[in-house]
Amino acid sequence: MLKTSIKTIVTLEIGPFKALETHTHCRHCQRVYRSDELRALTPQGGTFGFDVIEMIGRALFVHCCNETTIQAELAKRNIIVSRSEIRFLGKRFIVYLLLAHHECQAPLKQAMQSKGGYILHLDGTCEGGSPHVFSCLDEISKIVLGNRKMPTEDSQYIVPLLQELKAAYGNPIALVHDMGGAIAKAVAAVFAGVPDYVCHFHFLRDLGKDLLEVEYSALYRMIRSYNIRAQLGQAAKQLKVIIGDDPTLSDNLQAYLKDQQRGCASEVLDARVKAYLLVAWVLESDSACNGFGFPFDQPHLEFYHRLQETYPALKQLKTQGVPGLPLMTLSRALRDDALTKRGVRLQERIAIFEALRQAMRIARPEHNQGLNDEGDEDIKTIKARVETFRWSAQVEALAKSDIGYRNMVKQIDKYWDKLFADPIALETPTGNITVQPQRTNNLMEQSFRFLKRDGRKKSGQHSLSKTLTAMLADTPLVRNLSNSDYMAILLQGKKDLASRFAEIDIQQVRNTEKENEKIERKYPKRMSRLFRIPHLPQKLMKIAA
Repeated sequence: MLKTSIKTIVTLEIGPFKALETHTHCRHCQRVYRSDELRALTPQGGTFGFDVIEMIGRALFVHCCNETTIQAELAKRNIIVSRSEIRFLGKRFIVYLLLAHHECQAPLKQAMQSKGGYILHLDGTCEGGSPHVFSCLDEISKIVLGNRKMPTEDSQYIVPLLQELKAAYGNPIALVHDMGGAIAKAVAAVFAGVPDYVCHFHFLRDLGKDLLEVEYSALYRMIRSYNIRAQLGQAAKQLKVIIGDDPTLSDNLQAYLKDQQRGCASEVLDARVKAYLLVAWVLESDSACNGFGFPFDQPHLEFYHRLQETYPALKQLKTQGVPGLPLMTLSRALRDDALTKRGVRLQERIAIFEALRQAMRIARPEHNQGLNDEGDEDIKTIKARVETFRWSAQVEALAKSDIGYRNMVKQIDKYWDKLFADPIALETPTGNITVQPQRTNNLMEQSFRFLKRDGRKKSGQHSLSKTLTAMLADTPLVRNLSNSDYMAILLQGKKDLASRFAEIDIQQVRNTEKENEKIERKYPKRMSRLFRIPHLPQKLMKIAA
């Protein structure tokens, strides 16, 4: 025996306790032996057990609990831990998960090869001035394969990540991504010759913005110049007070709403109630949108159309004694020839855009799937429809006379070969299969939406700039924890993540944490103290060079 030591250990099963460890020493090889049982409970030099690390990690990143909630939950188990310690252990959970992920790359590759290979989806996200979180995911297995944080979405940062993926998993059978130039450049450099496709949703969205944005922005500016929304808002508030103060009017409004819910027709409706409903209907024009965002949704144009439709009714209600309606402002706006012509031109462009949207069968409002719409129908049918649209006499004539339509045609021609992926025949150990690459990058978009939703749920704030800045690059790996096939490979026969983490060398963990700290830290450690020192230049220059 060399010596004994006592340390405090905290586990979920036992809580805090004192562990007496005996260190033994081999006189021949000079090797020191320590307790394997203790190493299975907690990292060397650590206080909190692997089960505590797993519990905190899952609570933070799977169940979206904040530090205060986790602190209270652990306190019920007689485990006292600070919020800063919870943040540290949460980051350590991600580091352990990353190292376990790296250790199972070979069996992951074998599993993907048994399904014919992998289709790599690539995308990045950021918010405000935060760094870009860039992720890569396999479409077939739905496994996040790799991540990187980068100051900007630039090929110089994307290429090393793709090279790591290529070294670990080989070439993908196809690639799917948005139309960003940096991704395209990186893909061409690392995966030359691999079939490469652009997301139909991103393609259609970017094309629509180019086609509609000038006219749409001009329409918005012209509507805003009349201050209509603010005046209608004041009218709505005034009418709401009038209705709320009069029980008869309140009952009239509620009876109408109940009739609408039951699908019945109301016989009597007060003029003030009608005016309130119409004004609110105009103000809530965003409700007509389908959640796709511009250019698929055009809320400002919908607002203008509702103004046009509502004005005659409001004018009639004004004669019935309804107060506070800004009819003069509405009249001036609706008689503005420039605004009218702008709306007509925009509607003409939208009609062309909608024709292409229907041809591509993507992001259609009737599907009610919002941003999760992945499109449908056979790719050959869609290709034939788009080809018919592209070479139609109407589009050809418009392209000759208008630069906006001409640019639209150029965009279609430029990306034609990257839009329509033929089914890919693959050989697997169980036989030949055919895989059709998804024509959207929704897998990545959904992953980032979950990441942001979880961040907002934890912080209670809409802005995620600070969250994404503080987040470790490999946090998106937690999405794999809900994938049973992935977990079977990751755990390597262990019953849970805590047991799996116990097999990972603590020195690897600490080295990774140090590397992360170098990347995340703006200045070297202790340098921030200098910034509070007055007259620093004089003091520095007195020091000998």
